[in-house]
Amino acid sequence: MCELLGMSANVPTDICFSFTGLMQRGGKTGPHRDGWGITFYEDKGYRTFKDPQPCYGSPIAKLVQEYPIKSCTVIGHIRQANRGQVALQNTHPFTREHWGSYWTFAHNGQLDNYQSLAVPGKHQPVGDTDSELAFCWLLNQLDGQFPHRPDDPLLLFAAIADFCTQIRELGIINILLSDGNYLFAYCSTTLHWLTRRAPFGEARLLDEDIAIDFHHQTSPDDIVTVIATLPLTSNEQWHKIEPGQHLLFYQGVCLNA
Repeated sequence: MCELLGMSANVPTDICFSFTGLMQRGGKTGPHRDGWGITFYEDKGYRTFKDPQPCYGSPIAKLVQEYPIKSCTVIGHIRQANRGQVALQNTHPFTREHWGSYWTFAHNGQLDNYQSLAVPGKHQPVGDTDSELAFCWLLNQLDGQFPHRPDDPLLLFAAIADFCTQIRELGIINILLSDGNYLFAYCSTTLHWLTRRAPFGEARLLDEDIAIDFHHQTSPDDIVTVIATLPLTSNEQWHKIEPGQHLLFYQGVCLNA
């Protein structure tokens, strides 16, 4: 299986601390050695860094770890391959333009009979993973259901959750999905989240002997939500998303908890 990392914040925030914890699981404290990637949204654009090599020890990952890119929405992924070869084109996250925005998708899980998701539509996979095919299927289903993007985000992402539930019939589908403004999380088996807000305190990583006092890194109005497959810190209260449940975050706030 793979591991996911996401962030939604109300002010541009770097994810260096959480990414440092995830890095260790990409070949040191975890078995996820088959590539990694991370996407940062900036205004209407995005930056993606990917490498089919293990995250732990990757010079590109080291750059991301030490380069404090500030973003309100981030999606990251470390891969343990089960569908598709270890290759750059199969490395998450995947991004497509849809309705004039860049949509980014990362998946943890494994699908059986996933070839059934290969349907006609403008979105087609480049690689050979079940994950990218599921992403394209989902976008094509949105095209079929909505001629234009719905004004109500809760309506839109509830429809996406329904599509995820259909995909779940094929296997495990824990996902993070974003259009740059909203961050959507769907849990099939395992996914956790926490929100940091004032009064901020110290957080300590589980996978590396590193701690940070967010009181010195933030302002009183900051709201930062982190989503991960498994908790990344040892001294904070993480919330487990229930199987079949989806959560939608905007500027760090959960809209449907």
